[in-house]
Amino acid sequence: MAEGSDRSGDATTDSDRSPADIVDDIDRPVLLFDGVCNLCNSTIRAIVRLDDEGEILFAPLQSDVATELLDRAGMDADYFDSVVLVEDETVYTKSTAVLRVCRKLDGPVPLLYPLVYLPERLRNAVYDFIADYRYQVFGKKDECPIPPERIRQRFLERSLA
Repeated sequence: MAEGSDRSGDATTDSDRSPADIVDDIDRPVLLFDGVCNLCNSTIRAIVRLDDEGEILFAPLQSDVATELLDRAGMDADYFDSVVLVEDETVYTKSTAVLRVCRKLDGPVPLLYPLVYLPERLRNAVYDFIADYRYQVFGKKDECPIPPERIRQRFLERSLA
């Protein structure tokens, strides 16, 4: 479906909706990311370019929607150690989340998915190394930037829509 489509689960401009109501309406995968991390924000922009169908929705880990999703998954709302993919009520973190997202993208990126068969301990060691140094190498913002207009509808956080 095109980016401008009116698909159930799209972010809303209705600021009266609670995070719980927004989460109840989600019908596709949601990627939670560190909204202040420059690497994470660059990665989200790349995902948007490589996700022609607009399959993946986004929310910063610092948002109320992310807090609601994490709470429903039984995770700490202050969990900022990894990206989190919520897909069909299942939660994936770290390298598994990244590889499951890769599988949904266009172009050659899905070819990375078979890496999921490597031992998770090895994959997550690489993920953790990058995560530990992401601020030092790529920097960070003081707050989550507002996404460009053309991709705002894919963000579930009301304040960004």
